[in-house]
Amino acid sequence: MNWRVALSDLDFDNREKQAVQKVLDSRWLTMGQRTERFEGAFAEYLGVKHAIAVSNATVGLHLANLAVGVGPGDEVILPSLTFVATANAVLYAGARPVFVDISSESDFGISAGAIEAAITPQTKAICVMHYGGYLCDMPAILALAEELGLALIEDAAHAPGSKMEDRHAGTMGDVGVFSFFSSKNLAVGEGGMVTTDDDELAKQIRLMRSHGMTSLTWDRHRGHAHSYDVVALGYNYRIDEVRSALGLVQLEKLEASNRRRREVSEFYRSRLSELDGLSIPYMQHPGISAAHLFPVLLDPEVDRIEFMEAMKEQGVQTSIHYPPVHSFSYYREWFGEVSLPVTEVVGSREVTLPLYSSMTDEQVGIVVDAVERALEHGR
Repeated sequence: MNWRVALSDLDFDNREKQAVQKVLDSRWLTMGQRTERFEGAFAEYLGVKHAIAVSNATVGLHLANLAVGVGPGDEVILPSLTFVATANAVLYAGARPVFVDISSESDFGISAGAIEAAITPQTKAICVMHYGGYLCDMPAILALAEELGLALIEDAAHAPGSKMEDRHAGTMGDVGVFSFFSSKNLAVGEGGMVTTDDDELAKQIRLMRSHGMTSLTWDRHRGHAHSYDVVALGYNYRIDEVRSALGLVQLEKLEASNRRRREVSEFYRSRLSELDGLSIPYMQHPGISAAHLFPVLLDPEVDRIEFMEAMKEQGVQTSIHYPPVHSFSYYREWFGEVSLPVTEVVGSREVTLPLYSSMTDEQVGIVVDAVERALEHGR
Protein backbone atom coordinates (compact mmCIF):
# COMPACT_ATOMS: atom_id res chain seq x y z
CA MET A 1 0.00 0.00 0.00
CA ASN A 2 1.18 3.52 -0.78
CA TRP A 3 1.00 5.17 2.65
CA ARG A 4 0.81 8.93 3.09
CA VAL A 5 2.68 8.37 6.35
CA ALA A 6 4.28 4.96 6.94
CA LEU A 7 4.85 3.53 10.40
CA SER A 8 8.64 3.69 9.99
CA ASP A 9 11.22 4.54 7.37
CA LEU A 10 14.95 4.12 6.81
CA ASP A 11 17.42 6.98 7.16
CA PHE A 12 19.69 5.82 4.33
CA ASP A 13 21.64 7.93 1.84
CA ASN A 14 24.81 7.68 -0.25
CA ARG A 15 26.93 6.98 2.83
CA GLU A 16 25.27 3.60 3.28
CA LYS A 17 25.56 2.86 -0.44
CA GLN A 18 29.26 3.71 -0.44
CA ALA A 19 29.91 1.64 2.68
CA VAL A 20 28.29 -1.42 1.09
CA GLN A 21 30.17 -0.88 -2.18
CA LYS A 22 33.47 -0.83 -0.31
CA VAL A 23 32.63 -4.21 1.21
CA LEU A 24 31.80 -5.64 -2.20
CA ASP A 25 35.01 -4.22 -3.62
CA SER A 26 37.01 -5.80 -0.79
CA ARG A 27 35.70 -9.27 -1.76
CA TRP A 28 35.44 -10.20 1.93
CA LEU A 29 31.79 -10.59 2.94
CA THR A 30 31.83 -12.73 6.06
CA MET A 31 32.58 -11.42 9.56
CA GLY A 32 35.86 -9.55 9.54
CA GLN A 33 37.50 -6.13 9.80
CA ARG A 34 34.37 -4.00 9.54
CA THR A 35 32.63 -6.08 12.16
CA GLU A 36 35.56 -5.51 14.51
CA ARG A 37 35.32 -1.77 13.84
CA PHE A 38 31.56 -1.76 14.38
CA GLU A 39 31.93 -3.62 17.68
CA GLY A 40 34.64 -1.22 18.84
CA ALA A 41 32.67 1.88 17.88
CA PHE A 42 29.47 0.61 19.51
CA ALA A 43 31.32 -0.27 22.73
CA GLU A 44 32.93 3.17 22.80
CA TYR A 45 29.57 4.88 22.20
CA LEU A 46 27.97 3.05 25.14
CA GLY A 47 31.02 3.19 27.38
CA VAL A 48 31.03 -0.59 27.80
CA LYS A 49 34.00 -2.98 27.63
CA HIS A 50 32.60 -5.51 25.19
CA ALA A 51 30.22 -5.33 22.21
CA ILE A 52 29.70 -8.54 20.24
CA ALA A 53 27.88 -8.31 16.92
CA VAL A 54 25.40 -11.06 16.08
CA SER A 55 23.01 -11.93 13.27
CA ASN A 56 19.92 -10.60 15.10
CA ALA A 57 18.71 -9.69 18.58
CA THR A 58 16.87 -12.98 19.06
CA VAL A 59 20.11 -14.97 18.92
CA GLY A 60 21.68 -12.29 21.11
CA LEU A 61 19.04 -12.95 23.77
CA HIS A 62 19.68 -16.69 23.46
CA LEU A 63 23.40 -16.18 23.99
CA ALA A 64 22.74 -13.81 26.89
CA ASN A 65 20.61 -16.40 28.68
CA LEU A 66 23.18 -19.13 28.13
CA ALA A 67 26.09 -16.94 29.21
CA VAL A 68 24.54 -16.05 32.58
CA GLY A 69 23.89 -19.73 33.24
CA VAL A 70 20.18 -20.06 32.46
CA GLY A 71 19.29 -23.68 31.79
CA PRO A 72 16.82 -26.52 32.44
CA GLY A 73 14.97 -26.18 35.75
CA ASP A 74 15.56 -22.42 35.94
CA GLU A 75 13.02 -19.62 35.76
CA VAL A 76 13.50 -16.22 34.13
CA ILE A 77 11.18 -13.36 35.08
CA LEU A 78 10.21 -11.11 32.17
CA PRO A 79 7.37 -8.95 30.81
CA SER A 80 4.65 -10.32 28.58
CA LEU A 81 4.30 -6.95 26.84
CA THR A 82 7.23 -7.53 24.51
CA PHE A 83 8.07 -9.16 21.21
CA VAL A 84 7.85 -12.93 21.50
CA ALA A 85 11.61 -13.37 20.99
CA THR A 86 12.24 -12.15 24.56
CA ALA A 87 10.38 -15.18 25.88
CA ASN A 88 11.42 -17.61 23.14
CA ALA A 89 15.08 -17.08 24.04
CA VAL A 90 14.38 -18.38 27.56
CA LEU A 91 12.81 -21.51 26.09
CA TYR A 92 15.78 -21.99 23.76
CA ALA A 93 17.95 -22.20 26.88
CA GLY A 94 15.68 -24.89 28.34
CA ALA A 95 14.28 -22.67 31.10
CA ARG A 96 10.78 -21.46 31.99
CA PRO A 97 9.62 -17.89 31.31
CA VAL A 98 7.67 -16.37 34.20
CA PHE A 99 5.55 -13.46 32.99
CA VAL A 100 4.84 -10.53 35.31
CA ASP A 101 2.86 -7.33 34.93
CA ILE A 102 3.97 -3.91 33.73
CA SER A 103 4.11 -0.84 35.95
CA SER A 104 0.99 1.07 34.88
CA GLU A 105 -1.08 2.36 31.99
CA SER A 106 1.34 5.28 31.74
CA ASP A 107 4.57 3.24 32.02
CA PHE A 108 4.71 0.02 30.02
CA GLY A 109 7.97 -1.18 31.58
CA ILE A 110 8.11 -4.28 33.76
CA SER A 111 7.08 -3.64 37.39
CA ALA A 112 9.81 -3.99 40.02
CA GLY A 113 7.17 -4.95 42.59
CA ALA A 114 5.76 -7.65 40.32
CA ILE A 115 9.27 -9.03 39.78
CA GLU A 116 9.86 -9.27 43.52
CA ALA A 117 6.53 -11.04 44.08
CA ALA A 118 7.34 -13.65 41.39
CA ILE A 119 10.75 -14.73 42.70
CA THR A 120 11.07 -18.41 43.68
CA PRO A 121 14.03 -20.67 44.52
CA GLN A 122 14.13 -21.55 40.80
CA THR A 123 14.57 -17.93 39.66
CA LYS A 124 17.88 -17.58 37.85
CA ALA A 125 17.54 -14.27 36.05
CA ILE A 126 15.45 -11.19 35.35
CA CYS A 127 15.02 -9.95 31.79
CA VAL A 128 13.74 -6.40 31.38
CA MET A 129 12.61 -4.86 28.08
CA HIS A 130 12.97 -1.09 27.63
CA TYR A 131 9.65 -0.57 25.86
CA GLY A 132 9.67 2.01 23.09
CA GLY A 133 13.09 3.28 24.16
CA TYR A 134 11.91 4.28 27.66
CA LEU A 135 14.01 2.68 30.38
CA CYS A 136 12.42 0.52 33.06
CA ASP A 137 12.78 1.37 36.76
CA MET A 138 16.40 0.29 36.66
CA PRO A 139 17.48 1.57 40.10
CA ALA A 140 14.85 -0.60 41.81
CA ILE A 141 15.41 -3.61 39.56
CA LEU A 142 19.20 -3.43 39.86
CA ALA A 143 18.94 -3.27 43.64
CA LEU A 144 16.63 -6.29 43.67
CA ALA A 145 18.89 -8.34 41.37
CA GLU A 146 21.97 -7.48 43.42
CA GLU A 147 20.30 -8.24 46.74
CA LEU A 148 19.12 -11.68 45.59
CA GLY A 149 22.12 -12.59 43.43
CA LEU A 150 20.09 -12.81 40.22
CA ALA A 151 21.45 -12.26 36.73
CA LEU A 152 19.98 -9.26 34.91
CA ILE A 153 19.53 -9.21 31.13
CA GLU A 154 18.48 -6.01 29.36
CA ASP A 155 16.47 -6.42 26.19
CA ALA A 156 17.47 -3.06 24.74
CA ALA A 157 16.14 -3.74 21.24
CA HIS A 158 14.24 -0.42 21.35
CA ALA A 159 16.83 1.56 23.25
CA PRO A 160 20.17 2.34 21.55
CA GLY A 161 21.03 5.73 23.00
CA SER A 162 18.53 5.66 25.87
CA LYS A 163 20.08 6.81 29.15
CA MET A 164 19.22 7.05 32.83
CA GLU A 165 21.42 8.67 35.47
CA ASP A 166 24.09 9.07 32.76
CA ARG A 167 24.20 5.31 32.06
CA HIS A 168 23.21 3.82 28.73
CA ALA A 169 20.58 1.15 28.29
CA GLY A 170 22.32 -2.17 27.80
CA THR A 171 25.18 -1.33 30.20
CA MET A 172 23.45 -1.61 33.57
CA GLY A 173 22.70 -5.32 33.81
CA ASP A 174 25.01 -8.27 33.30
CA VAL A 175 24.27 -8.39 29.58
CA GLY A 176 22.49 -6.06 27.15
CA VAL A 177 21.02 -6.98 23.76
CA PHE A 178 20.25 -4.57 20.89
CA SER A 179 18.35 -5.04 17.64
CA PHE A 180 19.28 -3.58 14.26
CA PHE A 181 16.13 -4.74 12.42
CA SER A 182 14.93 -2.52 9.58
CA SER A 183 12.43 -0.61 11.72
CA LYS A 184 14.88 0.11 14.55
CA ASN A 185 16.68 3.38 15.33
CA LEU A 186 19.94 1.87 14.07
CA ALA A 187 18.90 -0.27 11.10
CA VAL A 188 20.91 -2.72 8.99
CA GLY A 189 18.14 -5.13 7.90
CA GLU A 190 18.89 -7.94 10.32
CA GLY A 191 21.51 -7.75 13.04
CA GLY A 192 22.13 -7.22 16.72
CA MET A 193 24.71 -6.53 19.40
CA VAL A 194 25.37 -8.10 22.79
CA THR A 195 27.09 -5.89 25.37
CA THR A 196 28.73 -6.57 28.72
CA ASP A 197 31.44 -5.33 31.08
CA ASP A 198 32.15 -8.89 32.24
CA ASP A 199 35.24 -10.38 30.55
CA GLU A 200 34.21 -13.98 31.17
CA LEU A 201 30.67 -13.48 29.84
CA ALA A 202 32.11 -11.78 26.75
CA LYS A 203 34.49 -14.71 26.20
CA GLN A 204 31.62 -17.21 26.42
CA ILE A 205 29.39 -15.20 24.08
CA ARG A 206 32.13 -14.85 21.45
CA LEU A 207 32.80 -18.60 21.57
CA MET A 208 29.13 -19.55 21.29
CA ARG A 209 28.53 -17.03 18.50
CA SER A 210 30.76 -19.01 16.14
CA HIS A 211 30.46 -22.76 16.75
CA GLY A 212 32.58 -22.75 19.92
CA MET A 213 35.69 -22.39 17.72
CA THR A 214 38.96 -21.01 19.07
CA SER A 215 39.74 -19.13 15.85
CA LEU A 216 37.64 -17.60 13.09
CA THR A 217 37.88 -17.67 9.31
CA TRP A 218 39.00 -14.03 9.46
CA ASP A 219 41.86 -14.97 11.82
CA ARG A 220 43.04 -17.66 9.43
CA HIS A 221 42.65 -15.36 6.43
CA ARG A 222 45.02 -12.89 8.11
CA GLY A 223 47.50 -15.65 8.88
CA HIS A 224 46.90 -15.48 12.65
CA ALA A 225 45.97 -19.17 12.92
CA HIS A 226 46.32 -22.36 10.90
CA SER A 227 43.59 -24.47 12.50
CA TYR A 228 41.12 -24.36 15.39
CA ASP A 229 39.71 -26.32 18.28
CA VAL A 230 36.05 -26.50 19.36
CA VAL A 231 35.83 -25.96 23.10
CA ALA A 232 32.08 -25.33 23.61
CA LEU A 233 28.74 -26.07 22.03
CA GLY A 234 28.29 -23.09 19.77
CA TYR A 235 26.05 -21.74 17.05
CA ASN A 236 26.35 -19.85 13.78
CA TYR A 237 25.11 -16.50 15.10
CA ARG A 238 27.59 -14.32 13.21
CA ILE A 239 26.86 -11.04 11.46
CA ASP A 240 28.39 -10.22 8.04
CA GLU A 241 30.51 -7.37 6.72
CA VAL A 242 27.73 -5.73 4.69
CA ARG A 243 25.53 -5.27 7.74
CA SER A 244 28.47 -4.18 9.90
CA ALA A 245 29.37 -1.55 7.29
CA LEU A 246 25.78 -0.28 7.37
CA GLY A 247 25.93 -0.31 11.16
CA LEU A 248 29.00 1.90 11.26
CA VAL A 249 27.26 4.56 9.17
CA GLN A 250 24.01 4.25 11.09
CA LEU A 251 25.86 4.59 14.40
CA GLU A 252 27.28 7.92 13.24
CA LYS A 253 23.71 9.12 12.65
CA LEU A 254 22.20 7.71 15.83
CA GLU A 255 22.41 10.71 18.15
CA ALA A 256 20.88 13.08 15.59
CA SER A 257 18.27 10.48 14.67
CA ASN A 258 17.23 9.97 18.29
CA ARG A 259 17.10 13.71 18.87
CA ARG A 260 14.68 14.15 15.95
CA ARG A 261 12.58 11.24 17.22
CA ARG A 262 12.27 12.99 20.58
CA GLU A 263 11.24 16.23 18.82
CA VAL A 264 8.53 14.38 16.89
CA SER A 265 7.36 12.71 20.10
CA GLU A 266 7.05 16.08 21.83
CA PHE A 267 5.10 17.46 18.88
CA TYR A 268 2.72 14.50 19.14
CA ARG A 269 2.31 14.99 22.89
CA SER A 270 1.55 18.68 22.58
CA ARG A 271 -1.15 18.07 19.93
CA LEU A 272 -2.65 14.75 21.03
CA SER A 273 -2.97 15.68 24.69
CA GLU A 274 -5.74 18.09 23.61
CA LEU A 275 -7.88 15.24 22.22
CA ASP A 276 -10.51 13.19 24.03
CA GLY A 277 -10.52 9.42 23.50
CA LEU A 278 -6.93 8.48 24.24
CA SER A 279 -4.12 8.84 26.75
CA ILE A 280 -0.39 9.14 26.18
CA PRO A 281 2.09 7.09 28.23
CA TYR A 282 5.51 8.36 29.31
CA MET A 283 4.39 11.97 29.67
CA GLN A 284 6.72 12.23 32.66
CA HIS A 285 9.64 9.82 32.39
CA PRO A 286 13.13 10.09 33.88
CA GLY A 287 16.18 9.89 31.68
CA ILE A 288 16.68 10.30 27.94
CA SER A 289 14.68 8.10 25.59
CA ALA A 290 15.72 6.78 22.20
CA ALA A 291 12.04 7.36 21.29
CA HIS A 292 11.77 4.21 19.21
CA LEU A 293 7.96 4.02 19.38
CA PHE A 294 5.12 6.44 19.93
CA PRO A 295 2.33 4.46 21.62
CA VAL A 296 -1.09 5.79 22.58
CA LEU A 297 -3.73 4.09 24.74
CA LEU A 298 -7.28 4.32 23.41
CA ASP A 299 -10.11 4.87 25.85
CA PRO A 300 -12.27 1.77 26.49
CA GLU A 301 -15.19 3.09 24.41
CA VAL A 302 -12.99 3.46 21.29
CA ASP A 303 -12.95 0.34 19.11
CA ARG A 304 -9.30 -0.31 18.22
CA ILE A 305 -9.94 -2.11 14.93
CA GLU A 306 -12.33 0.63 13.79
CA PHE A 307 -9.76 3.25 14.78
CA MET A 308 -6.92 1.54 12.92
CA GLU A 309 -9.07 1.00 9.84
CA ALA A 310 -10.00 4.68 9.86
CA MET A 311 -6.30 5.58 10.05
CA LYS A 312 -5.59 3.22 7.15
CA GLU A 313 -8.32 4.82 5.04
CA GLN A 314 -6.56 8.16 5.56
CA GLY A 315 -3.24 6.67 4.44
CA VAL A 316 -1.62 6.51 7.87
CA GLN A 317 -0.05 3.22 8.95
CA THR A 318 -0.42 2.09 12.56
CA SER A 319 0.52 -1.02 14.51
CA ILE A 320 0.18 -2.76 17.89
CA HIS A 321 3.08 -3.17 20.32
CA TYR A 322 2.41 -5.80 21.48
CA PRO A 323 -0.10 -8.61 21.70
CA PRO A 324 0.97 -9.99 25.12
CA VAL A 325 3.09 -13.11 24.79
CA HIS A 326 1.15 -15.00 27.49
CA SER A 327 -2.00 -14.69 25.32
CA PHE A 328 -0.50 -16.59 22.35
CA SER A 329 -1.82 -20.10 21.72
CA TYR A 330 1.58 -21.76 22.09
CA TYR A 331 2.25 -20.18 25.47
CA ARG A 332 -1.26 -20.85 26.78
CA GLU A 333 -0.93 -24.49 25.73
CA TRP A 334 2.37 -24.98 27.56
CA PHE A 335 2.04 -22.65 30.54
CA GLY A 336 -1.71 -22.29 31.06
CA GLU A 337 -3.69 -19.15 31.72
CA VAL A 338 -1.82 -16.23 33.30
CA SER A 339 -3.52 -13.14 34.72
CA LEU A 340 -1.69 -9.85 34.11
CA PRO A 341 -4.39 -7.18 34.43
CA VAL A 342 -2.41 -4.07 33.43
CA THR A 343 -0.63 -5.85 30.58
CA GLU A 344 -3.97 -7.09 29.26
CA VAL A 345 -5.52 -3.61 29.36
CA VAL A 346 -2.58 -2.12 27.47
CA GLY A 347 -2.39 -5.08 25.09
CA SER A 348 -6.04 -4.60 24.12
CA ARG A 349 -6.03 -0.80 23.74
CA GLU A 350 -2.53 0.26 22.62
CA VAL A 351 -1.93 1.65 19.13
CA THR A 352 1.47 2.71 17.76
CA LEU A 353 1.64 5.82 15.58
CA PRO A 354 4.28 6.54 12.91
CA LEU A 355 7.66 7.67 14.23
CA TYR A 356 10.99 7.97 12.42
CA SER A 357 13.81 10.47 12.21
CA SER A 358 12.98 11.77 8.72
CA MET A 359 9.36 12.63 9.61
CA THR A 360 8.49 16.20 8.78
CA ASP A 361 6.32 18.45 10.94
CA GLU A 362 3.78 18.33 8.11
CA GLN A 363 3.62 14.53 8.33
CA VAL A 364 3.15 14.69 12.10
CA GLY A 365 0.27 17.10 11.50
CA ILE A 366 -1.27 14.67 8.99
CA VAL A 367 -1.12 11.89 11.61
CA VAL A 368 -2.63 14.06 14.35
CA ASP A 369 -5.50 15.17 12.10
CA ALA A 370 -6.10 11.55 11.11
CA VAL A 371 -6.17 10.51 14.78
CA GLU A 372 -8.81 13.13 15.56
CA ARG A 373 -11.05 11.86 12.75
CA ALA A 374 -10.39 8.19 13.56
CA LEU A 375 -11.37 8.71 17.20
CA GLU A 376 -14.76 9.93 16.07
CA HIS A 377 -15.08 6.93 13.76
CA GLY A 378 -14.04 4.45 16.45
CA ARG A 379 -16.53 5.57 19.11
